[in-house]
Amino acid sequence: MLKFRPSKKSEDIEPHEIILDNLAKNKEAEMGLTEKKLEVPLLKKILQGFFFFSCLIILVLFAKTFQLQMIEGKTFSQLAEENKFIIYKIQAERGIIYDKDLNQLVSNSPSFDLICDDEIITRNLDHQSLILYETKIDKMPGCEIKNSSVRDYQEGTLFSHLIGYTGKIKKEEFEESPDVYSINDYVGRTGIENYYEDILRKNPGKLRIERDALGNIISQEVVSLSESGQSLVLWLDSDLQRKITEELEKVLVNIGSQKAVGVALDPKTGGVLSLVSLPGFDNNLFQKGADQEKLGNLLKDPYDLEPLFNRAVSGRYLTGSVIKPLIASAALEENLIDPDESLYCEGSISIPNPWDPTASTTKKDWTSHGWTNMREAIAESCNVYFYTIGGGFNQQEGLGPTKIKEYLQLFGWSDKTGIDLTGEAEGFIPDKEWKKKVWGEGWWDGDTYNLAIGQGFLQITPLEVVSSFTAIANGGKLFQPQIVQKIINSQKETVEEFEPEIIRQDFINPQNLEIVRQGMRWAVSGENSPQASSILLNSLPIQAAAKTGTAELGKNHYHNWITVFAPYEDPEIVLTLMVEGVEGVQAAVLPVARNVLEWYFTKEAE
Repeated sequence: MLKFRPSKKSEDIEPHEIILDNLAKNKEAEMGLTEKKLEVPLLKKILQGFFFFSCLIILVLFAKTFQLQMIEGKTFSQLAEENKFIIYKIQAERGIIYDKDLNQLVSNSPSFDLICDDEIITRNLDHQSLILYETKIDKMPGCEIKNSSVRDYQEGTLFSHLIGYTGKIKKEEFEESPDVYSINDYVGRTGIENYYEDILRKNPGKLRIERDALGNIISQEVVSLSESGQSLVLWLDSDLQRKITEELEKVLVNIGSQKAVGVALDPKTGGVLSLVSLPGFDNNLFQKGADQEKLGNLLKDPYDLEPLFNRAVSGRYLTGSVIKPLIASAALEENLIDPDESLYCEGSISIPNPWDPTASTTKKDWTSHGWTNMREAIAESCNVYFYTIGGGFNQQEGLGPTKIKEYLQLFGWSDKTGIDLTGEAEGFIPDKEWKKKVWGEGWWDGDTYNLAIGQGFLQITPLEVVSSFTAIANGGKLFQPQIVQKIINSQKETVEEFEPEIIRQDFINPQNLEIVRQGMRWAVSGENSPQASSILLNSLPIQAAAKTGTAELGKNHYHNWITVFAPYEDPEIVLTLMVEGVEGVQAAVLPVARNVLEWYFTKEAE
């Protein structure tokens, strides 16, 4: 019987196979052959790479999701809510400026601006461009036409230094007050526009708009109503401003000068009735849509006229003899001389040299006055008299530079007046310490004599001059000059009224001031003063008192001054006029004062 051996399963391995296999491996090792490995198919490698890459992506996404949801979730939730709601500013109007009679000096004209992505593309669109953009605005993503306003100054050149102008808001200004301003707003830059920016500026309302994810408007809600800026009523008499400007411009043409100042105050309140600085400029040129070529020419100032410079409050000048009533007040207050005592004025005074008796310095007068008391010295503007009471001569004691400075400071000649206007400068009164520091030399008697008649190193603003004379006119009250009289709302109802502010009073005995007043009156009437300096004003329909001044600049050029108040018994106006750099000694401002005051009081009578 045949027997069959069971077939060997493939998984069974015989012992000899194992031995043979080991022998083969050893042989390969001896021959330096490397061990062979089984190859992995290419597809399997690709799948493995893809698997690891997928795992990496999943980990990154998981990490980002964790960041967005857990770490920055609140921030993005807030941003999403903000994107849902948009706050629009509801436009309002800037406040208006009126003169004392409620004549409007400034208005707001409608203006339209093209804005794309919160950037101004075009300002103050003309009518044709506005219609064109309105028809195509739907096809301009991110763009809109915004309604705004542009400042319009009536008779811009007439009131430019007083009112000032507005200019485009700066980025840093907008960032400081984003709730109040928009990036296309204009803000006050100079004058009243700047000083009263917080009062005049508009307060825009807020409109909250809710949108869906596609940007469609769901709802609108007024968060706050817009409020127009409050308006200002000035002390300004615009007709007087116009008259002073016209008369000064005439005299500038006649004498060949180009720069002048005129300031008028109410001596009972300190209210500024007029403030003129020539040459002026058109403040409309600083508004959007203005002629850029004209603005460029203005800023270049090719003739060095400084039209943007407000001479009335920022200019500092030698005053000449308009200082004399203040020096007289100081001498009376110090009991240096009896007002009825006469000094002999022969046309000059010689100052001996303490080191060389044969050498002396001669200070001249404009004429010989003979025996002269204080009232006559003021009326005739006698230099020798004021040299003597200012610096002393022979047996007559003088004030000296320290006392002169002390009293000039009491009259406000070295401090800012505090007027509600930008750019005010303070006057300068020289003294011994200043001269030693700057010039490296001592103070001489001649310096005191110069100071006593408003010459030398003195530098005073026209505003300080007119302000000081209000105290003489009203009997002893030095008022702070005030341009704005009150604040009113859009219905012209008074919101706030500014009371007159007294800087100081009773610093000069009223009886002494009355003597000075009489001397200024004699300058006009000619009483006991055949050489009265302001006799031209005696033809006015009212009694006036005045003091002229001629400040020497050298090379036969002078600043020509006059300060006058009227009516004499109960003053209503103090007027100071000054023309710069007049060639030769001539009465440039005296005819202007006469024409202005004649018109002013004739108008008042009508």
